[in-house]
Amino acid sequence: MANSWRHERWDSLRLLTPNWQSRLPDFPYNGPDPDGYMTSAQVAELISRFAGHRQSPVRTESNVISLRRDGDEYRLDTTTGQLLARTVVIATGACNQATAPLFAAELPTRLEQLTPLEYRNPAQLPEGGVLVVGAAATGVQLATELSKSGHPVILSVGEHVRLPRVYRGLDILWWMEKSGVWDQRYDELDDLQRARRLPSPQLVGSDDRTTLDLNELAAMGVELVGRWATVHDGRALFSGGLRNVCSLADLKMNRLLDLFDEWAASEGRDADIGASERLPPTQAPRSPRLQLDLQSGEIRTVIWATGYRPDYRWIDLPVVDAKGQLRHDGGTVDSPGLYALGLPVLRRRKSTFICGIEDDARDVVDHLAAYLAGDSRQPDYALARD
Repeated sequence: MANSWRHERWDSLRLLTPNWQSRLPDFPYNGPDPDGYMTSAQVAELISRFAGHRQSPVRTESNVISLRRDGDEYRLDTTTGQLLARTVVIATGACNQATAPLFAAELPTRLEQLTPLEYRNPAQLPEGGVLVVGAAATGVQLATELSKSGHPVILSVGEHVRLPRVYRGLDILWWMEKSGVWDQRYDELDDLQRARRLPSPQLVGSDDRTTLDLNELAAMGVELVGRWATVHDGRALFSGGLRNVCSLADLKMNRLLDLFDEWAASEGRDADIGASERLPPTQAPRSPRLQLDLQSGEIRTVIWATGYRPDYRWIDLPVVDAKGQLRHDGGTVDSPGLYALGLPVLRRRKSTFICGIEDDARDVVDHLAAYLAGDSRQPDYALARD
């Protein structure tokens, strides 16, 4: 139970969401530190306690080998036997496999290459420099940890989402929830596919609720370079658009903060919330380096914080597209009686967060129940085909 949180997270990882948002249906957070951030072990323990609270018939140490159609039912072959069901909900998430670009295979063999699923702590790395690729939440957190441990760090920065940890005295995710941004539905978005591909925001869950952005990283000595574009003649080539990428992230952050200010004014909350504020612009280097000799010994390790993808190789059904993504409409998969939960912007912007699963689950289960009842008038979700 909660296997990925027990075995596939680095040691210092904490949730990006404050503890008060770590709530499940009929199971709110009731611990002593509502504004803290759970560790991986605490998340695993939370899930186990919830299963006990709901008295769910959980099968542990039972891996699903395959899912296929068997007449009017689905057959799941597992390591502990076979299951038959009229309906199946796929809740394996979208982070089963870490991604790396194809040119990773062209790197010199002397370089150690790791993904966040393999990284645990700085002690496992050889001495010397580290190139962290990717500047979403994972990338900036690992770059910080490695820099503080004494490793020279270069951070390759592509598209990213910059946010303050605290805004006007309140956690930024309080604003996301209370203002209604997180409740925005997938069928209200202008570009759903882009919304589903957005990197996780540059946040870290820490006791001092610090803001972790590129300015903070540069101040601690992390070298910022552009997006790693390719490898040529043993050299890493970086994009020259770092300053533009940073300016765009600043622009989008300030637009979101403007929206929060408008919401606070409209709700009459300005008097009991701190004053409006803005972070300094990202101070990207004027002339970041555009290449790095991978044979020089300057770096010894590359960490690919370049995102994740789901693993649907066990699904023996024609429901996965050419990019390896599940074909679904708001969680209703393109096969009768098959559903999904926990995917990015499945039905709302908050779909992948612990506190966001309840509303999605309610909608999906409504559809599932109607299907089991043989009701041809299943709930109309005004679904837009992905």
